Amino acid sequence: MRANRPPAMSWKRVGVMTKILLVEDSKFLRMATERALVRAGYIVCTGADGAHAMELARKEKPDVILLDMLLPKMTGPDVLKKLKKDPLTAGIAVVAFTGLSQKNAARLKQDGASAFLDKTELGLDKGCETLLASLAKIFRQLNLEIPSGARSQSVGAQVLSD
Repeated sequence: MRANRPPAMSWKRVGVMTKILLVEDSKFLRMATERALVRAGYIVCTGADGAHAMELARKEKPDVILLDMLLPKMTGPDVLKKLKKDPLTAGIAVVAFTGLSQKNAARLKQDGASAFLDKTELGLDKGCETLLASLAKIFRQLNLEIPSGARSQSVGAQVLSD
């Protein structure tokens, strides 16, 4: 775990896998996505609503948060804004994981999102290969560890760079 690494070293350089917080209110989609991410080699924790996302982000300190935008208790955009204002979570990369239109990507970037994944373009009903490939592309640009089980091609991802 992260707490065991020497303070002067970057744990990503010593081969520790990327830790993802997956926040999705659909139980089926959350479980299927979690299973695919774990099989690919990522470390995954999950939450089902916005309030739980905030609690988990502070407690687990993931490298990246895969955040649905339509959540109960606190919407995804509200979670994103709070994460970026909190000194304990401001440095965590957030990937908007949503069925909302790509028209929202610019607004989410202003609020601090690192990337935008459109669920409708990922073909999640046919499997998670496209999701894994899209995340690999995003993670490479964020300099995060990509396990060998994640494919290198990408579809459906929009990285929100300057």
